[in-house]
Amino acid sequence: MQQSNEKPRKKLIEVALPLKAINAASAHEKYPGIGAHPRSIHHWWARRPLAACRAVLFAQMVDDPGEHPELWPTEELQQAERERLFGLIEELVQWENINNTELLAKANAEMRRWVMEERLPAVLDPFAGGGAIPLSAQQLGLEAHASDLNPVAVLINKAMIEIPPKWAGQPPVSEQQTLTTDHWPGATGLAGDVRPPPPHTNVLFAWPGATGLAADVRHYGKWMRTEAYKRIGHLYPKAKLSDGSEVAVMAWWWARTVPCPNPACRAAMPLVSSFWLSKKKNRRAWIEPEVDRGLDPPQIRFRVQEDTGTRGMQGAAPDPPKVARGAKFRCLACGNVAPDGHIKAEGVAGRMGAQLLAIVAEGARRRIYLAPTREHERVVLDARPQWKPDNDLIGKCRDQLPLYGMDTFADLFTSRQLVALTTFSGLVGEARQRVIADAQMAGFDAVSAREYADAVATYLAFVLDRVARFNNTTCPWVPSNEKIMHSFARQAIPMVWDYAEANILQATVGGWETCLDYQMSCLEKLNPSVHDKGTAVQSDATRLMQDHPVIVSTDPPYYDNIAYADLSDFFYVWLRRSLGHIYPDLFSTLLVPKAEELVATPYRFDGDKQKAREFFEDGLFRAFARMREVAHPNYPLTIYYAYKQTESTKDGATSTGWETMLEGLVRTGFQVSGTWPVRSEQSERIVAAGTNALASSIVLVCRPRPADAPRTGRRRFLRALRTELPAALHHLQQGHIAPVDMNQAVIGP
Repeated sequence: MQQSNEKPRKKLIEVALPLKAINAASAHEKYPGIGAHPRSIHHWWARRPLAACRAVLFAQMVDDPGEHPELWPTEELQQAERERLFGLIEELVQWENINNTELLAKANAEMRRWVMEERLPAVLDPFAGGGAIPLSAQQLGLEAHASDLNPVAVLINKAMIEIPPKWAGQPPVSEQQTLTTDHWPGATGLAGDVRPPPPHTNVLFAWPGATGLAADVRHYGKWMRTEAYKRIGHLYPKAKLSDGSEVAVMAWWWARTVPCPNPACRAAMPLVSSFWLSKKKNRRAWIEPEVDRGLDPPQIRFRVQEDTGTRGMQGAAPDPPKVARGAKFRCLACGNVAPDGHIKAEGVAGRMGAQLLAIVAEGARRRIYLAPTREHERVVLDARPQWKPDNDLIGKCRDQLPLYGMDTFADLFTSRQLVALTTFSGLVGEARQRVIADAQMAGFDAVSAREYADAVATYLAFVLDRVARFNNTTCPWVPSNEKIMHSFARQAIPMVWDYAEANILQATVGGWETCLDYQMSCLEKLNPSVHDKGTAVQSDATRLMQDHPVIVSTDPPYYDNIAYADLSDFFYVWLRRSLGHIYPDLFSTLLVPKAEELVATPYRFDGDKQKAREFFEDGLFRAFARMREVAHPNYPLTIYYAYKQTESTKDGATSTGWETMLEGLVRTGFQVSGTWPVRSEQSERIVAAGTNALASSIVLVCRPRPADAPRTGRRRFLRALRTELPAALHHLQQGHIAPVDMNQAVIGP
């Protein structure tokens, strides 16, 4: 055990990192083509890649070889040992090794090699958010603690690090009638209690990790879909083909409408931004408007046009009525251009409607596009939801929506979507009761049965949140890949003029069963064991409750860049309805608590930017001060910060958030001993196009500044810099630092 008067040993992360490999793996992890990812258990914003988190935590734990001259007496030998550690990190960050138990055990053994305590310290993330850091800690065999003020974030972390280990290896109770002796329900921990199996039972590898739990969520989720079809199947009619046969509908494509401002016209103007249905080669399809001027007011209908390219020439969709940015559209009946103010006024007055543009069905290996029918329009108009989330949109959720009369969360959904979502929300509770009954039949006691049912219900509610993300009126139709795009392509809820509505009862993008299967494949990726420990609690980062020193690694808020509390209200309103009785403390308020959220949002201070900044600075200072109190003295603290958050001033561009972060660290007595630029975002993603987006994170490595640290003036500082920087640069160059990253990486040394 290291004595209190001994100087802490420098860790690898304070000297060098294989940044090129970490950055490449981090960027690769963000591509959708990699398949199921643990992060997709539930949506969160600006989540750090697991590759970077694993690398940072590992390098935060192991000693730098330069601290052990008794083992590696020369610089050459020390660098050779660093290269060996780099090789292990380069393996750890590869996506295909996310559940490589042999590799993870090897990394854990390497960390234990240098630990000065009886066991590895626990890891704490006081701004846990989407849970990337706590999950990475758990994957490395470290005890993980997640803390966040936001109840949605807390629940996500429970679903990632707390619930799965509790039921690791548990066979599905839904199959208890057909279980073989290899699938005994009592094989592993019921609420942490391991009970002996019946005679002649082999259960060691029957249901590894969370596979049994995921199987149960799938089973009861499919039961929910069957029950929902019985109750609301009439709201999702099939479409008729020209030969009289019927096909199941995948989606309906709608456009908002307002009355034309021309008194001589008054037609219902479709606010369409594009007429394209499909832009795929040899499968191009679009809609063309037809105006019936024999009616008063004129009516606009749409027919579907397709071009397979077999005639040697391809048609094209006509120009849409959208004529400029914002809300400026041309009337398809009279040609009059409706100004922005007219469309906003009609929306606020409650006269914004919707018109069906096309019906999308699934054919043999391709989409079938059909013209709209009155029957399919009427179904939506006749739907009557029994409940709806009438909570007001707040902050970032409002964006431009109230300008068009959309003030509550209920305004984001069609009446049919509200009926479907409330139906599935109610079925979460009914499924929970079925789980309790089946678990007791499988041998669970009453308490364990309820706890297991609560776990299953939690993931079912997460499936509902994913369905809601694909089933609201801000989900556009994407003709390039012929499917619905979910909300939150940006860190806000934008206004969408023409939108797609999925058939929730079909196995299609946005459908219940598709969302269920995808999210359960993400749950299976977690691969926990009964030995993994994780806790997630709701707590203010300035008031952390820790009774023993921990390793702190965290991704704090980015000044005013992302309003997490505002955005997560979208999910909170549905989670509260589905799970409020299971987690009464988390869902005790009507919306996500905002007053204490650490973000510099002026609207919470009556538009006063200075008060917002002071609130953020004070809160960050107190959070860092508390982190210093609970941080383990033998290990540095690591902080992720999105460096590109900037604001323009009269003197040029300054990074207000970056300055605030560094100022808070210095004020609380930290010194920055390392800075590593982690490039973790795709430059082509929507939110990054033409914006100053969060494309790079700087990982700051911090140590408490010694109490006897001397003060200096600028001249002496520059002299020391010239003396010490060359050696530090030499180490960085040996650590595979790309020239483009050197400016940020050199800050720490």
